Amino acid sequence: MVNQVKNRILFLLKFSFYICFIAVLIMGCGSAAQSTSGYTSYESYAVQKGETVRSIARDHGISESVIYNLNPDSRNGIKANSILILPSTKSSSSKDKSVIIHKVQKQETLYGLAKKYGISEESIKKHNEELYNRDLRIGETIYIPSKTTEGIKSPALELPPGIEEYEIVAKDTKYSISKKFGITVEELEALNPKMGETLEIGYKILVPSEKPKRGEELDTENFEYYEVQPKEGFYRLEKKFGLTEKEIVKLNPQAKDGLQDGMILKLPKPGVDKAEKDVSVENLESAVRYKQMKNVALMLPFGLTQSDLDSTKQHQDLLKNDATLRIALDFYSGALMAAEFAKEKGISVTLSVYDTKKNENTVASIISDRDFEKTDAVIGPLLQKNIEKAASMLERNKVPVFSPLSNREISNLSNIFQTLPASATLENKIIGYIKQHSINKNVILIVDSKHQQQRQKITQEIPSVRTISVSGNYAERKDVEESLSKDLENWVLLVSDRPILVSSSVNVLSDLANSHSIRLFSLEKNDAFDWEEVSNSRLAKLNYTFPSVNRSYPDANDPFIKKYKAKYGVVPNRYAIRGFDITYDVLLRMASEKDVYHAFNEQIETIYTENKFRYIQNKRDGYVNQAVYILKYTKDLNFEEVQ
Repeated sequence: MVNQVKNRILFLLKFSFYICFIAVLIMGCGSAAQSTSGYTSYESYAVQKGETVRSIARDHGISESVIYNLNPDSRNGIKANSILILPSTKSSSSKDKSVIIHKVQKQETLYGLAKKYGISEESIKKHNEELYNRDLRIGETIYIPSKTTEGIKSPALELPPGIEEYEIVAKDTKYSISKKFGITVEELEALNPKMGETLEIGYKILVPSEKPKRGEELDTENFEYYEVQPKEGFYRLEKKFGLTEKEIVKLNPQAKDGLQDGMILKLPKPGVDKAEKDVSVENLESAVRYKQMKNVALMLPFGLTQSDLDSTKQHQDLLKNDATLRIALDFYSGALMAAEFAKEKGISVTLSVYDTKKNENTVASIISDRDFEKTDAVIGPLLQKNIEKAASMLERNKVPVFSPLSNREISNLSNIFQTLPASATLENKIIGYIKQHSINKNVILIVDSKHQQQRQKITQEIPSVRTISVSGNYAERKDVEESLSKDLENWVLLVSDRPILVSSSVNVLSDLANSHSIRLFSLEKNDAFDWEEVSNSRLAKLNYTFPSVNRSYPDANDPFIKKYKAKYGVVPNRYAIRGFDITYDVLLRMASEKDVYHAFNEQIETIYTENKFRYIQNKRDGYVNQAVYILKYTKDLNFEEVQ
């Protein structure tokens, strides 16, 4: 294990020029600080045949030293199609023109300046992020937003039915307002995408005009809520949701006299996925038609400062101790190689990289201070709240945002692409598989008290299942044995995340497998199945089968694996592979259709090194990846794809 960690650190140290490059976004890096400190954003550039460092520097209006500092390997020469990091030519001015430049005087305070200019302290902080962490300093220059641009006041609007304006009063919070109007905080934010974290007294926001009756609560577990769009009728809703007019009116009596624009409908959440027998795999490399420049923004939480970069030892310590940085660097290495692969297919790519510093305000500042209107896609950020911030700010311009590593549901954002299938999708996949293949099988469910919702779902989908409920950490051997059949194959679905229960159940089933035909399943391969007391050989004996978002066993002859190992001397880990798979899929989708939104088909899957993608449009809540593997342990302790 120690050697593995050491090898990862040595590998990441090969990325020292990436670390240096990213740090320049903050304050410069080592000797590069003097040459690059005037730049605030960067992009990738594919070297053309015959170009030299001198000619590239001349064409981009920068010095050769800037290129050398950002790309240390370029000192040894550059080749056609190699990728360089250059200062972005698309950077906008550092602040909006509608600001006042103010030099801080002695005894001035943030409160005093807010009163002087008739704005809020929060607005000043948004334009000067350093003030979130410290007080004003005498003599420094800060930016003051003009009063006309501050805040979230709504202009006079012709509001849709069911929506009204509400003026914020003292002590109002998002939570208190959502409770007052019977909605969730997420729904309140969806109605007011420009709402900040701090609510200003007197500002107006949008809320439902009708409060729910006393005792009535929104059932978000079983239902979702949909806003009727202009000119939308029952026929179109039936095509979109598969619900008849009668079914919709039964859930929404207010719709009996017809639908109105802006009407909020309660609709049942979809259950187990529909059959996927018609799904086909498509290789988008052979479908490339649109080779013009693709502008992709990569937002990752490197979170570096100058002090992180003073010595090689600090590099090592930083990489050892900061798991988020390691993930970000690995993901970036894969994404960068995806741009190189796309270039080989004739696709022009500009990959702009931004350090989100793991901070929601930094994400907002990046988007506010730069022009994203011509950005074709954003990959990242990694953290959930930062994804939501980026997507909400970019939704108006319909810029697609791809969530790389989070599988938590994000609602009411039409431009979100969830690349990681949700836990419910994995559950539905394996339940559907068992249901489809359980004829002449004796299906048994071992479930703990924590997972009663899953128990209800399974018993509804597979009524013949025999259930063993476990309140403690052990499934009684006699209960398991009494449920087994000696004449039929026994399919045992173990639903628990308790390590002791999983370990004891695997031991009991493995022993009983000497006299019975038993196959073990789970809804996911959670940490309990990786506990050291759970024997992999026993899992293999039981043909343990589970759903997975990736294959976990990449082919050593895969082109990306081979090229990555040749370049960096190590096999890419799962984050590097995911960075490649997501980025390459996005680039190929944009090259096969005129934009990302036209490049999805619910019956088409794309498969890469480890991950696969099949997006479906989840009502108005964006797009979700439904592509899931079903894997089985083999006797030689490897994985075999079942479906």
